[in-house]
Amino acid sequence: MHYDYLIVGSGLSGATFAHEAMKAGKSVLVVEKRDHIGGNIYCERTEGINVHKYGAHIFHTDDKQVWDYVNDLVEFNNFINSPIANYNGLILNMPFNMNTFSKLWGISTPKEAKAIIDEQKKEITGEPQNLEEQAISLVGRDVYEKLIKGYTEKQWGRSCTELPAFIIKRLPVRFTYDNNYFSDRYQGIPIGGYNAIIEKLLAGADIRTGVDYLASRAELDALADTVVYTGMIDAYYDYCFGDLEYRSLRLESEVLDEEDHQGIAVVNYTDRETPWTRIIEHKHFEREASPKTIITKEYPADFEKGMEPYYPINDERNGALFAQYKAKGDAEANVLFLGRLAEYKYYDMDDAIAAVLNRTESMWR
Repeated sequence: MHYDYLIVGSGLSGATFAHEAMKAGKSVLVVEKRDHIGGNIYCERTEGINVHKYGAHIFHTDDKQVWDYVNDLVEFNNFINSPIANYNGLILNMPFNMNTFSKLWGISTPKEAKAIIDEQKKEITGEPQNLEEQAISLVGRDVYEKLIKGYTEKQWGRSCTELPAFIIKRLPVRFTYDNNYFSDRYQGIPIGGYNAIIEKLLAGADIRTGVDYLASRAELDALADTVVYTGMIDAYYDYCFGDLEYRSLRLESEVLDEEDHQGIAVVNYTDRETPWTRIIEHKHFEREASPKTIITKEYPADFEKGMEPYYPINDERNGALFAQYKAKGDAEANVLFLGRLAEYKYYDMDDAIAAVLNRTESMWR
């Protein structure tokens, strides 16, 4: 069979494009390198719990069109992300809010908190020269030391004084006692896990898993008029300009013989000494009843080929390198590059969907 579209990758971007194409009457073949569909939002059912296999995914958006779009596919629960930070045993709320400040400084009013932060920010004079100075200029020394420094250095694998200031443009500081991490109007987890969304998006598509597109490109390209590629753009072009850089994660999951391990879905470990950045306890996302629980520790890692590329390193070198790949991709007549890897851009889930909807809005009119 010959298809209108060959979609490489079955994550959220590829699946959304497939859904829109099929709604327009187009035929679609989806090829996926992994042995399952869903990309990084794939959930694995273990001990009666939906485990977020590739790290925690919490849907949140201010875009009503996107919220209505996903709710037409599946029903969402009312999960609110209210993570806590563990700094050498000191438990603090995130984002930085009045619960955080009252525990740090023994104060109770926004006026007191603002006065302390404003005083500490004076430490930085002139234009911040690195991430450390930028963070202190935004939230002061105490919050930086306990909630930003160690976590960020683990995440990026280098000292905050060696990281550019532009990585942190702003930090969420709230002078209220609200523990909701996101300020977006809509938030939740799909009831039954994210697989339900992907299955709905790909209903009607031909799907082949365990297929390495780059290893069989000529054969697969011949099956469709247009290729929609959601993988790493530098890999697509055989790294002809050089390797784009990423940070990766090593995820270690454990089944524990206890009902509740940490009392919350997400705990960030913000000291430098703890090797992991956070622990996810999956059953809290959907309040699943089980005599056991499953936790996942996230360890930041240097990216090497063969690992999952999680976070693009958007510095000047990589920006210039990506611009070369993008120019090459833009010149392609029958290839579309979509998604975080193809666009070398970190996407929240709602932004990934919105980007595809914007791209396809006028394609088949």
